[in-house]
This record gives sequence, C-alpha cells and structure tokens, in this order.
Amino acid sequence: MFDDITKVVLLSDMDGTLLTADKRITDADRQAISRFTELGGRFTVATGRTVQSFEQYRAMIRLDWPVVMYNGAAIHDYSEGRTLYTQPLPEEAKAITSRIMELMPDLGGEVLRAEGTYVFSDTPYEQLHTKLCNIVPKYMDLDQIPEGGWLKVLFSMPPEDVPHLQRLVDQMELDTVSFVKSAEIFLEMMPLGVSKGSALRQFRKLPGWEDRSFAAIGDFDNDIEMIRAADLGACPANAEESVKAAADLVLTRTNEEGAVAELIGHIFERCGV
Repeated sequence: MFDDITKVVLLSDMDGTLLTADKRITDADRQAISRFTELGGRFTVATGRTVQSFEQYRAMIRLDWPVVMYNGAAIHDYSEGRTLYTQPLPEEAKAITSRIMELMPDLGGEVLRAEGTYVFSDTPYEQLHTKLCNIVPKYMDLDQIPEGGWLKVLFSMPPEDVPHLQRLVDQMELDTVSFVKSAEIFLEMMPLGVSKGSALRQFRKLPGWEDRSFAAIGDFDNDIEMIRAADLGACPANAEESVKAAADLVLTRTNEEGAVAELIGHIFERCGV
C-alpha cells in the first residue's frame, strides 16, 4: 500500500480543506497537486455540490477523474459527461421533509436532484446557500417538486437551531434516511448508509479503480466516513475535533496554508518519491 505513486488516489473535500475562506486554492496546493498528477497519482474531490454548481470550480483545477457529489449520493464523470453512480432518497423523503417543515416552519430548504436544485423555503439562510453555490434554483412548493430522484434535502438555519433539528429527527426514529451536518448552518437528509465514505467504496468498484490505494482529506462531520473508509485518512489543522479523532493523520497546516500539499508530501514519502 502506497508503494507506487501511480496507484494512489487522493480524494479531497472542498470547503475548509482544498478551498480557502475566499474560495480559492492556495499556490502550495495547486503546485503539489500538479506534481502529484504529473507523477501518475490521481486527484479528485468529494463535495456536497450538485453537478451544475460544481461547474464553476472546474476551471480552477484540472480534474480528469470522476467526482463524488451530493455528499456521496452520486459519482459524476465530467470528462465523459455522465453520472456513474447514484443512490437517491426513498419515496418517503417528501413526507419526512413535510413533517419537519410543519414542526420547524422557519427552516430554509431545498431538494437536490440530478438535473437541478428546487427551493421550497427561501429564507435568508437558504439565499446564503444559493449564493454560495452560485446557482439559479427553481422555486416551488414542496408538493410541486417532481417525485423520485431526490439525492438529498438540505435544511438551512441559524447555527443555534441546528441542535434543535438534530434532536427532532432523532425523536422521529427514521430508519430509511440519515442526517449529516455539512456546515454550521446546514443539516442534510441523505439516504440511509450513504455518505462520502460509501461513495469511496463505490469508487473502488469502478472499472480500473479496483487495485488503487485511497487517501482522503476533509475537515467537517460529513467527511468523517470518507476519512474512515480511506487507506489513509487525513484532516487539516482547522478540522472539527470529531474529524481529528477519526483521522489517521492530523496535519499541521490549515486549509489557508496548504493542508492538501502537506498531505501530498506525506504520500510522496510513503511512496519513496
């Protein structure tokens, strides 16, 4: 494991890991990724973003390999223009969402499907999310959103309301969906058992990826399963404490200082580069 750089895949989270606070990639990370790929390593990302909202980042860094999207509910290959894997929410996701909104009507909310984003509760926090993703969603009532193919439901709210929503969904004792905190103001409904970690395991099954060694890096709760599923799981110095506890390697650099470059340095050492 990690004895041949051409067999190594590096899967990186974006916000708080690869991207700085102002949504750029540091020169150190950019140069290290370039060197890594020149030597035959495969670099790609795992994100909660949709196929459409990720387009703006493709110009920032060359990605020749499939990308984990929707926090693990899909793997999309931009080079081929097709989605290789999806795991949508069960049909009852709409009823669950409706019940949550009845109990907490001030939440912002959107449904993400392969063809676009549907906003059903357009609060200031929801507007912050659509601005962050730089997308133009479709606005409609929850009952009007097309059935099936829901990859995730994102709820947005003030940070102090996140624990309230977490307690609420715990009390609902749901057995077909799960919830993950993806930022201080976001809680996402995912298909049960689906995460960036489950997507990494799907990656291993894709043709041509079976004999690869996977390194992964992330900073937040929605990255923990990916870090655990990797052969080498790492996190930047700015990661949440829960993520640091799950990681094999806690780096000394933050996302602002080139944490991905530091991890690549460790991979080079292990491979004897």
